[in-house]
Amino acid sequence: MSRTTLDLWVGFFVALGFAALVFLAMKVGNFSGFNNAPTYAVEAPFDNIGGLKIRAPVKSSGVVVGRVADIRFDPQRYRAVVRLELDRQYPFPRDTIATILTSGLLGEQYVGLEAGGDEEMLANGDTVAMTQSAVVLEKLISQFMFDRAAEAPAPK
Repeated sequence: MSRTTLDLWVGFFVALGFAALVFLAMKVGNFSGFNNAPTYAVEAPFDNIGGLKIRAPVKSSGVVVGRVADIRFDPQRYRAVVRLELDRQYPFPRDTIATILTSGLLGEQYVGLEAGGDEEMLANGDTVAMTQSAVVLEKLISQFMFDRAAEAPAPK
């Protein structure tokens, strides 16, 4: 095999490896540039969104049904408003509950949707009325510690 042929094969495999790394980086970064499915947007107000980020998944029964498109603060109500882009192929009832959940103990946060029983479906621009905010681990730990301190007998 000549030196030129060997160099050509090495270059081909290096380019293939680079393309694979770029593809994996886009998948890990939740890049959805390849997904051009039609969507509809709904908003969900939360008291606390924890570490929720833009492009976080929106799941229902463990299936990704959309992405977080935008997060903003409502200065009139002092709440975070999350805009969800949901795939049109997944319609949800108007009484759907949106909850901020965590994958694993310290994993990424995502929005979970629990479908209700209403016959009327959410449409583009609607607001999810029932939401449950993120559980903040620091608040749980401090609440546990203060409850333990309150239960302890007073020193004599």
